[in-house]
Amino acid sequence: MATRGIDPSTSRRPATAIGAALIVLAAVLVSCFTAFAAELPALTGRVVDNAGIIDPATRAALTQKLAAFETKGSDQIVVATINSLDGEEIEPYANRLFRFWKLGQAKENNGVLLLVAKDDHKMRIEVGYGLEGTLTDLHTRLIIENDMVPAFRAGDFAGGISKAVDDMVMVLEGNPEELEARGQRNPAHNSTPIDPIVAVFLILWGTMFFGGMAMAFLPPMFGTKLSPGVYKWLGMTFRYGRGPSGSSGTRWTTGSSSGSGWSSGSSSSGWSSGSSSGGGFSGGGGSSGGGGSSGSW
Repeated sequence: MATRGIDPSTSRRPATAIGAALIVLAAVLVSCFTAFAAELPALTGRVVDNAGIIDPATRAALTQKLAAFETKGSDQIVVATINSLDGEEIEPYANRLFRFWKLGQAKENNGVLLLVAKDDHKMRIEVGYGLEGTLTDLHTRLIIENDMVPAFRAGDFAGGISKAVDDMVMVLEGNPEELEARGQRNPAHNSTPIDPIVAVFLILWGTMFFGGMAMAFLPPMFGTKLSPGVYKWLGMTFRYGRGPSGSSGTRWTTGSSSGSGWSSGSSSSGWSSGSSSGGGFSGGGGSSGGGGSSGSW
């Protein structure tokens, strides 16, 4: 009986097809990444009005004002308007645009971006690392709520942006008192709902912290002392002192030896930030870590 051989070209077809599919997938991913990066507008000046909501006279006045302000103290404010965020949240978009434009001066990170997304009815003031202590989140929120939102709702985009720029300059020049006093005169604008995630975190943290404090102090105060460092309270036995490894803490057990346990000790956490260097209005300048505020109208 003749044995039918396997065509080598046929055996290579699956591998060839897989390779072609991988090449197509890589091309799609590259094109998607390119499109994602290309959606950021070019830095063409101190006022980049791609949405066309600022009249020429106001745009010229803003450009002159921002140039004079930067010359005086090197802090840099840039205004940008776009039509749409294309489904992206304004916070990451503003941060990406800030970093893409590299606003601010070298090693100072003293840039500010005022961004308006017209079709999404959203705005944001993104503040560079170096100015977060001066132009605080409170100040940017007051500027958005008191200057921009009322004007935008009335259809006066140019007026709202101009007023916001004036107030940012006022704060950065060391005169925040008027802005803060205005916020106190408008208490309705000062209430911001707590983020649900933040609320859950605070509840869990409070439960763990105060629960630990209660386990550490209440059993010796209200429980029955069984032996040195051992107390019984609420049907549970608490042991205080050092464990076999020399670590201090509190342990509690239920009535059975296979029950549950809890221990308290100390842990450390850290936070760090860095800054990038560069310089100049045309790029290579500062960076932002997400400081600022957002709003909508």
